[in-house]
Amino acid sequence: MKQLLYVLTNKALKTAKRYIFKFIYTASSVLLLAVSFASCSSNKPEEIKAISRSEEMPALILRELETIITDSGTIKYRFITPELFQYPKKDNPYTELPKGFQLTIYLSDGTEDAKIKCLHAIYKDVNQLWELNNDVEAINQKGEILNTEQLFWNMADHTLYSDKFVRITSKKEIITGTGFNADESMKNWEIRNITGILELNE
Repeated sequence: MKQLLYVLTNKALKTAKRYIFKFIYTASSVLLLAVSFASCSSNKPEEIKAISRSEEMPALILRELETIITDSGTIKYRFITPELFQYPKKDNPYTELPKGFQLTIYLSDGTEDAKIKCLHAIYKDVNQLWELNNDVEAINQKGEILNTEQLFWNMADHTLYSDKFVRITSKKEIITGTGFNADESMKNWEIRNITGILELNE
């Protein structure tokens, strides 16, 4: 999974042939433009203050990003997001995907191993932690579907977890509860506090 993060950094722009994106700009180019305008007009205090807050601006913005990661010619991941913002100058650097993402993980034979999607996400660089929010859905190879409003993905120990209400739907039943733990492929999962089990008729 570290390969996935690599392609979402500035270094990844050197291999831009792997990406499909429509619009890119950096904070440095915005600041250069601001300085150019400032040289032609009065330097008002509020303008100087705005320029000095460059650390508040994203250093990298990608739009309509679709990334395919391969290993020896075999597709391992497909990552799609409408927008990506990187803030490396923050005290706690992070990457934000304000419109969420879709991720598909593939096995070596090309079949889908798992799929994850959400409407908003933040990745914290320091602890390698994804925070997925709003209409989060994860599907494993068995077709079991997890739905929740918040899910954490710890890439350091390859785990998924949540303290929120969760629903898991399988072919046989729907299980609801609060609190969830699983591996990142969601092959082995547990609902910590089960509140309901609904059996489905085949």
